Amino acid sequence: QVQLVESGGGLVQPGGSLRLSCAASGSIFSINGVGWYRQAPGKQRDLVAGITSGGSTNYADSVKGRFTISRDNAKNTVYLQMNSLKPEDTAVYYCNALYQKISWGQGTQVTVSS
Repeated sequence: QVQLVESGGGLVQPGGSLRLSCAASGSIFSINGVGWYRQAPGKQRDLVAGITSGGSTNYADSVKGRFTISRDNAKNTVYLQMNSLKPEDTAVYYCNALYQKISWGQGTQVTVSS
């Protein structure tokens, strides 16, 4: 089975930037689409960005214009570039399939300080 592993989270000041990575153990193109999700404690896990195998992208309104999802075919990796970060972006970020059921990983913590 394909396994997705998140990395790149950390502590950043408001207005700063981070780039998250989602590395696939197998071919990432075995998955029809990949999305980045986030979840704060006590809150729903929401999709913030997605990319299909054909390269189409979509974003939640809350991150549109600030976040960019992309893929690197050679590295079998999907990225989430996060710019102009806000305290409201603080959450655990996960990557997973958009259209297939795959187990959730540990995620990576993103903390945007006050």
